[in-house]
Amino acid sequence: MQLKNKVALVTGGSQGIGREISLKLASMGANVAICSIPEAGEDVASEIKKMSLNSKAYITDVSNSEETKKLIENVVSDFGGLDILINNAGITRDGLAIRMSEDDFDKVIAVNLKGVFNCSQAAAKVFMKNESSAIVNLSSVIGLHGNAGQANYAASKAGVIGLTKTFAKELAKRTIRVNAVAPGFIKTAMTDALKDNVKETILDQIPLSRLGTTKEVASLVGFLASDMSSYITGQVVVIDGGLFI
Repeated sequence: MQLKNKVALVTGGSQGIGREISLKLASMGANVAICSIPEAGEDVASEIKKMSLNSKAYITDVSNSEETKKLIENVVSDFGGLDILINNAGITRDGLAIRMSEDDFDKVIAVNLKGVFNCSQAAAKVFMKNESSAIVNLSSVIGLHGNAGQANYAASKAGVIGLTKTFAKELAKRTIRVNAVAPGFIKTAMTDALKDNVKETILDQIPLSRLGTTKEVASLVGFLASDMSSYITGQVVVIDGGLFI
């Protein structure tokens, strides 16, 4: 139980990779606060409570700085503290750059990038009072390599990497570690919806010849959130089956 008695906050923690991360941290002993816009967070919180742990779901727009400040205040009040922040909340509004609307660009940047900044800034003020804390940001291989039709998403995830390294340098003296995880193609509802020929093309490019799983991503996040990675900060860990070796 590497995270026993720790309190973790997972943004976008109600579905997909975020849901799996919430459950993984709980399995490691953490009490988990789940931030999401849909009320599906209540279902995940109920599962965690069955493990005899504390869990609560909050509905928050992470792109709004006042809402994120209130979120952190509420978590600290309800749980008695905060030790771990997982910045997972994210959206997509895909389209070719030449045709992309300003609104679609702004919305993705607001949630995926500004949301990470807002939550990290608010949580860091709490973390400075702890002996040690950890922030794990969900980036993407798209942020490292770009992708046609995802200019806004690529820019947001590249920005997350920049924020990760900057926060890591600024907070290291306070024993706050900040790292990023960059998943490749992971089996989710989004990839399940792809046509078979598209899936085959993707698999042909992956040396391990399969998609990653949400459990594998969650295990990596759990490692980076725990003291097992106590000498790792400012890093971007790619989990893509060898796609970009």
